[in-house]
Amino acid sequence: MSNRYEEAGVSLEAGYESVERIKKHVARTFRPGMVSGIGSFGGLFDLASLGYQEPMLVSGTDGVGTKLKLAFMMDKHDTIGQDVVAMCVNDVIAQGAAPLFFLDYIAVGKNYPKKIEQIVKGVADGCVQANCALIGGETAEMPDMYDVDDYDVAGFTVGCVEKKKIITGEKTKAGDVVIGLASSGVHSNGFSLVRKIILKDHQIDLNAKFDELSDSLGNTLLTPTRIYVKAVLEVLKTIDVHGIAHITGGGFHENMPRCLNPGLGIQIDMGSWEILPIFHVLQKLSQMPQSEMFHVFNMGIGMILVVAESDVEKTLAILQQCNEKASVIGRVIDQEGIYFQ
Repeated sequence: MSNRYEEAGVSLEAGYESVERIKKHVARTFRPGMVSGIGSFGGLFDLASLGYQEPMLVSGTDGVGTKLKLAFMMDKHDTIGQDVVAMCVNDVIAQGAAPLFFLDYIAVGKNYPKKIEQIVKGVADGCVQANCALIGGETAEMPDMYDVDDYDVAGFTVGCVEKKKIITGEKTKAGDVVIGLASSGVHSNGFSLVRKIILKDHQIDLNAKFDELSDSLGNTLLTPTRIYVKAVLEVLKTIDVHGIAHITGGGFHENMPRCLNPGLGIQIDMGSWEILPIFHVLQKLSQMPQSEMFHVFNMGIGMILVVAESDVEKTLAILQQCNEKASVIGRVIDQEGIYFQ
C-alpha cells in the first residue's frame, strides 16, 4: 500500500476491492472462445474455435454521453453499463457481425468499489444479452480530472462475420420494405438537449411524475438502451437482409441513409409504430416541431432492417418469437432522403 499515493487521491486498496467485487459479474459473460479472465495485461479470445471460414472482424467503440449526468443526479448506476454495451454491439450487428468480446473503460474522480460494481454489473448484463464475453477493462482513478462523484464510461467490442455475409447496403433497392424495431426509450443519444429541456429550461425534478409516463421522469430517461443482437442474428440465419441501421444520434435522417445504396431514400409511414410517451413529453416541454424531433431522437425506433417484400412476414414472425416489437414502417424509394407521409 502506498500512503503517498493515497495522499494524492488514489486508493490502491479501493482498486483491489473493486476488482474482487466485479469478478462474479465478469464470470456471467463467459462464452465459447473466451480464454482468459480479468487480471491479465491483455484479454485473450480464441477465434479459431468458432469455425469461421473467412472471418471478417468488425469493431465498434462508444460511450454513454451526458446521460451519465442524470445517473449522477439520481445516484443510480446499475443500468449505465448496459447502455455502453448496447451502443457498441448494436453498431457491429448492423453489418451482420456477432459481437464476440467487450472491454470497458471507467474513469472516476474517486474509486467507490460499490459504485464500480454497480456499473460493471450493468456492463455484464449487456454482455449477457449480446452473448458477448467481457474479457477485460480498466478502472482509472483520476483525482482533479473528475469530481469525486463523477465518472465516465466507454466501451469497445469486436464482432465477426463471414466475408460473404457482410451487410453493406449494396443489395438495397427501391421497393424494399423497412421494418422498425421498437426502442426502449431515449436510449443514449440526445441527452445534452434532454438535459437542457428538463433541467435548464424548466428546472424539473427528476423524481417528478407525468401522466404520460408509468415511472418517474428520471427513471424513464435512465431506461437502458435496448440490445438487438440476438434477435437480428436469428433473422440473419434465414433472411437475406439488405440493410441494417442503428438509430442513434441524428435520429432517422442521419442514420437510415447509411444502410442504403446511393440514390435511394426511405418513405416513412407515420402512425405505423408507437412514438413512445417520453418523446411526447419532451416535445411538449420544448415546443420543438415533430420534424426536428426526428432529426435528434430515435422516436421509438432503435433499429431498422431493410428486406425484400417477399421476406417481410417471415422476418416479423422471427422478431416476434425473439420478443421484439417490430412493424413495417416504410419503403425504400428511388429518391435520396427520408420522407414522411
